[in-house]
Amino acid sequence: MPDLPIEFIAEDIPFTIPDENKLKDWIARVINFYEFNLENLTFIFCYDDYLLDINKSYLNHDTLTDIITFDNSDEEQTIEGDIFISIDRVKENAINFNVLLLEELHRVIIHGVLHLIGYDDKTESNKTEMRQKEDYWLSLRDFTTDGI
Repeated sequence: MPDLPIEFIAEDIPFTIPDENKLKDWIARVINFYEFNLENLTFIFCYDDYLLDINKSYLNHDTLTDIITFDNSDEEQTIEGDIFISIDRVKENAINFNVLLLEELHRVIIHGVLHLIGYDDKTESNKTEMRQKEDYWLSLRDFTTDGI
């Protein structure tokens, strides 16, 4: 597969993604399934405080969250965006849901991608549909969730 326009950045946090190329391939397969063009996608991993500042500044929400997705695309069926993920929240969620950290991280990553594709989670029925899509795509990973 050619070099994919997907980037993983750690912002003021010591964090690296295991199996980065396999993760990129999996993300690209999801995007291709929905017949979207992958222009550019950046995942920024950070601490709670960093994401809280973004939440306050851009969304006027004074709450902690695990993910904020910004769709930067001007064209239909094109993925161009920035997805900010709080590693603090992902770690806490993994403990609360009794899953491996990498499993929860992958869920949050694909959650952000599904937002860019057009899914939302504002209503209970939308949340249920989103969770079903996350579960489906998580089941199709062909790489390990061991590692972090």
